[in-house]
Amino acid sequence: MTVFDPIENPVDALRKNVSAPFDQARAMPPSVYYTDEFLAHEIEHIFKKDWFCVGRASSLAEVGDYVTCELADQPIIVLRDKDGELRAYSNVCRHRMSTLLHGRGKTKSIVCPYHAWTYNLDGSLRGAPAMNGNKAFCKDDYSLPNIACQEWLGWVFVTLNPDAQPVAEQLSEVEELVKGYDMTNYTETFFEEHLWDTNWKVLAENFMESYHLPVCHAGTIGGLSRLDEMICPPGRRAFNYHTILKDETLRIAMAHPSNDRLQGDERRTTFLLAIYPSLLITLTPGYFWYLSLHPKGPSQVQIRFGGGMSDDYADDAEAQENLVQLKTLLDEVNVEDRGCTEKVYRGLCADGAEPGHLSHLERPNFDFAQYLMSRMDPSFEPKIAVSDAKEGA
Repeated sequence: MTVFDPIENPVDALRKNVSAPFDQARAMPPSVYYTDEFLAHEIEHIFKKDWFCVGRASSLAEVGDYVTCELADQPIIVLRDKDGELRAYSNVCRHRMSTLLHGRGKTKSIVCPYHAWTYNLDGSLRGAPAMNGNKAFCKDDYSLPNIACQEWLGWVFVTLNPDAQPVAEQLSEVEELVKGYDMTNYTETFFEEHLWDTNWKVLAENFMESYHLPVCHAGTIGGLSRLDEMICPPGRRAFNYHTILKDETLRIAMAHPSNDRLQGDERRTTFLLAIYPSLLITLTPGYFWYLSLHPKGPSQVQIRFGGGMSDDYADDAEAQENLVQLKTLLDEVNVEDRGCTEKVYRGLCADGAEPGHLSHLERPNFDFAQYLMSRMDPSFEPKIAVSDAKEGA
């Protein structure tokens, strides 16, 4: 039996873990989840370097629409400027360093809640009360620092890394995989933020495998998908995915009759996309929902949760009923997932907890561990697929 030393450096423990081929692989060692040491590596090498999704562009449709987030402890604003472009800035006043905007909303300008320094939507400083007595002060010196921001298929990403590869280049294979779904034409109709008592990777891995559906989701969607119809191809450098076939009794998951882009089983195929590090998308021909995760310490995860229907359903006679059915279903699924993932975190923190071998249905979890190791050690070469992205789909 393999014994994992709880005192071992967690990066070294992960390196040992990912050295095994998939047909002999185990789940990741507990120290990867619960130690402050590994979290510090994640913040430095993942969340300060990779693209992070703040949500959907459809929720930032009008001039002045904004959303805020914290990425690697850095407060960020994303907004639609007066020219209709998406922009991201540091959400910190250039005066006494208060945070500026909070949550989501719409504004004509950015006003500091401390001393009312006011910034235009292009980040430039418009006004600063009672500063005319300081001869060294110049408004032109006080624009909000820009943060890299890109839109891809209706998703909005930011990064603190000015050298990050463009999102569209990293995810070109994803775009080809889901081309028939036309992901730009899914409109977000709800958005919430949650804080769960589990590690962010536990929740990410829970999404990446549907092995748990018949048990964890026995009360909701567990009976709508069969284990023998789940396909888990090898992952790629920037993402992994698997597919399941939904039972046609879940009508809102099916392609709308007007959809002529999808044929045969495609019309009931759900893609579960895990875009590294932490954007998790369930994409059905009828609806979508997503989680964007950020750690709040080892034992908590901040969740950005949103979703809605495909625009194919926009003129459906039962459009409102569809949205209510979707949100009700997802709320029930989240209750089940929260219970399962919080139990996993409590268990892996126990003395003597050891990871077991992975099922073939947990291939995405293996690929996720490979990704994490590649960020901890750039010299590590992940065991990824090099064949066509549609292999196994």
